[in-house]
Amino acid sequence: MTGPCPPDAGTSVVIAGGTCAGVLSQVIASAFADLAVSRWLVPDPAARHRIFPGYFRLYVEHALAGGIVCTTPGQDAVALWLPASEKPALPPEGYDERLAAVTGPWIDRFRAFDQALEGRHPTGFAHHHLAVLAVRPDRQGHGIGSALLRAHHAALDRDGVPAYLDASDLRTRRLYLAHGYADCGSPMVLPGAVMYPMVRQPRAGLPSGQAIPGGLAGSAGLGPGGTR
Repeated sequence: MTGPCPPDAGTSVVIAGGTCAGVLSQVIASAFADLAVSRWLVPDPAARHRIFPGYFRLYVEHALAGGIVCTTPGQDAVALWLPASEKPALPPEGYDERLAAVTGPWIDRFRAFDQALEGRHPTGFAHHHLAVLAVRPDRQGHGIGSALLRAHHAALDRDGVPAYLDASDLRTRRLYLAHGYADCGSPMVLPGAVMYPMVRQPRAGLPSGQAIPGGLAGSAGLGPGGTR
C-alpha cells in the first residue's frame, strides 16, 4: 500500500500531525474563499469566512485519521490524500450531524454538493483521492502546490497507484493537466460552478522523488466528498 509522501530532494514536504488541524483548516478556508463553488455554497462573504474554517476542519481531521496529510514546515499549504478502494467509501461517523452544525442554513447546498461529488467519484479500481490541495493566498505562485503534488506522485508512481481529484475551475484543470492528469468523463455542472473530475495514471520508469514537470496547482475540488 502506498505510504505517506516521501522526502523529495529540493522540496520541503512533511507529514502533518494532529496539532496542525486548526492551522491547515484556515489555510484551506482562505485559499478557497472566492472559488465559484464556494460563492454558491455560501453566498454571503462574511458567513463564508466564518463557516469555512470549521467546514474544512471536518476534512482535515478525517484525512489525519485515515489518510495522508502533506504540508510544509511553515504550514502554508496542504494536500489531503485519501486512499480509496474499489467500492465507494462511507462518510466519517457523525459527518452529517457535524456538517449541519457547521453550515447552518446552508446545509442543503452542502449536502447537494456532497451528492454531486460522490456521484462522479470513480469506482472499480483502488486509487488515492486528492480531496484538497490548497496554498495560502500570500504564498501562491511559488511552486509550493507543485512540490506537494510531486512528493506524493512519486510514491504513487513507485507503487503503481492512480490518483483522482475534482478540479475547481478551468485554471486549475490546466495546471493539473500539466501534472499528468486527464479528464474523467464530462465536466460536473453545479448550480453555481463547473468542476472537472480528473484521473492521473501512475507513470512507469520514474524513480521515487523525481519531480514531475508542471506548474503550481492552487486548489483541488472542495472537500473530500469522496474526498469525502
